[in-house]
Parts: sequence; C-alpha cells; structure tokens
Amino acid sequence: MRQSHNPQLKFGETPISEINIDLTTRDDIPPLLLGLQYIFINTEIREQVFFVLEETISPDKNHNNGRPGMDLWKILVLGVLRLNLNWDYDRLQEMANNHKTIRQMLGHGFIDNDHTYKLQTFKDNVYLLTPDILIKINEIVVKAGHKLVKKKMMKHWKEDVIRL
Repeated sequence: MRQSHNPQLKFGETPISEINIDLTTRDDIPPLLLGLQYIFINTEIREQVFFVLEETISPDKNHNNGRPGMDLWKILVLGVLRLNLNWDYDRLQEMANNHKTIRQMLGHGFIDNDHTYKLQTFKDNVYLLTPDILIKINEIVVKAGHKLVKKKMMKHWKEDVIRL
C-alpha cells in the first residue's frame, strides 16, 4: 500500500514548493533538488511522473492491503540522488539522515529530527527506481523543459520584435 506522497503537512514541515535551495553553492546536490522541486510544483508533470512510478513499482500488488511502503516521492528523491551522484547506499543513508535540505525534500520538518532511515530501508525501496524508470521520467521532464524553453524564447522574440 504505497502512496505517491502524503499531502498532509506535519507540524514543522516545510512545503516542498517553499524549500529554500542554496543557489550560490557549486555542489551538485542543489541542481538536482531544484529539478525535483520543479517536478513536484508542476502538477501536470508530477502526475505523469507518479503515473510512471505507480505502474512500474509493484504494479501487481494490492495497494489496499499490507503495510505502507516508502512513498513514491521519497523513492524518487533518493533514487535520483543516488543514481545521479553515484552514491552507494551508505552515503545515501548519511545524507538522508543529516543533510537539512534533502530531509526537507523528503518531507521531514525541524521537529522530525529523530526520524532516521536504516540502511535496509534504502536497499528495499530505492533499488526499485531502475534506470529504465528514470529514462521514462527523463522523457517527461525533457518534454516539459522544451515547452518551458519554447515559451521563454517566444517571449524574448516578441520583445525583440516590439523593439524593432
């Protein structure tokens, strides 16, 4: 019984759309988190991504029975970080348990500091996000990116024509 994400915020939790991501750092984590934040904020893209995840991660399981698994959003966030940054599960566990912005992206608030992930949790859940699934998600995101760039280019083009 997995859910895509829990829409109900807990006390002290920051909405994903309001997470402040440090844009001044040259580290490779913030660009990934910005991309994930954009996916989550854009309802159309989010629904398409969750559809891909729901149909490929345990599609033949009865979603009304059993214990709840890790949310699909958490699997996506952790899987994207692990595969893009070439982290092993030990590094992923350390970052998910101690990196403030990653914890916010996973839905943990400042009061939820005592919640930690066990290594086996990652091995049981994050491995479900395969490169094939990421390819499908990448196609959705690239199409959205093309639409976004096209809109910006049209806006600048119209401004240039008006100036002439």
